[in-house]
Amino acid sequence: MTRMSLFNSPLLLGFDHVERVLDRVAKSANDGYPPYNIEQTGEQSLRITLAVAGFGDEDLSVTVEENQLVIRGRRSEDTSERIFLHRGIATRQFQRAFVLAEGIEVDDAQLDNGLLNIDLSRPVSETLVKTINIRSKNAPSRPVLSDSMKQEASND
Repeated sequence: MTRMSLFNSPLLLGFDHVERVLDRVAKSANDGYPPYNIEQTGEQSLRITLAVAGFGDEDLSVTVEENQLVIRGRRSEDTSERIFLHRGIATRQFQRAFVLAEGIEVDDAQLDNGLLNIDLSRPVSETLVKTINIRSKNAPSRPVLSDSMKQEASND
């Protein structure tokens, strides 16, 4: 069976990594444990909240790996002599990954009453315009001047 690519247009250059990210997201979307919420906490900020009842901060790790936020939970073995009549609180190990857009930064992670809150922000970036000089094939190349260099040259 042939899979159709969304990014096979000749007008979309350099988007092969986006297709790989979409494949990764589709594969990781199947597992529902642990449950989580994503909320917008400000114009440029988000919070991911995971329900991790039974896990302590020493059982959890939060890392950023190649534009992916990865949360792992692994409980140490329960060596107590407790006998459960019913065990409904899941404490199995897990790994939950979120693909981060370029520029998203992880600001903080806090465990509070069985909820792991991870705060994210997207700093406002400057829009950058670059002018590319066009030269004829036989003409010598000229240095490219930025807009600030052009202003300095015109002020002289």
